[in-house]
Amino acid sequence: MTTPEPRDTPPDPDPARTPGLEPGGGVAPGDTPPDSGQTSGLSHPQPMPSRKAPIITFIAIGVATLLVVAFVIAQLVGWLRL
Repeated sequence: MTTPEPRDTPPDPDPARTPGLEPGGGVAPGDTPPDSGQTSGLSHPQPMPSRKAPIITFIAIGVATLLVVAFVIAQLVGWLRL
C-alpha cells in the first residue's frame, strides 16, 4: 500500500532546487536565504469592541470595594457584632 501524496505544498522553497544552500541546508556567510510565503494579515477590518463591558466591570468592582470598606468600618466602630 502506498502513501498518498500530500495535496498542499509547503510555503518554503524546495531545498533541492534553491541556489546558494550548502550541504545540510545552511547558507554561506553573507548569502541571504530565500523568503518563505506569508499568510498573515487580516481579511477584513475587525469590529471595535464595546465599551460597555469594561465600564460595567469597573463600576461593579467599585461598588464591591465600597461595600467591603463600609463593612470594615462598621466592624471597627462596633455597629456590627459578628
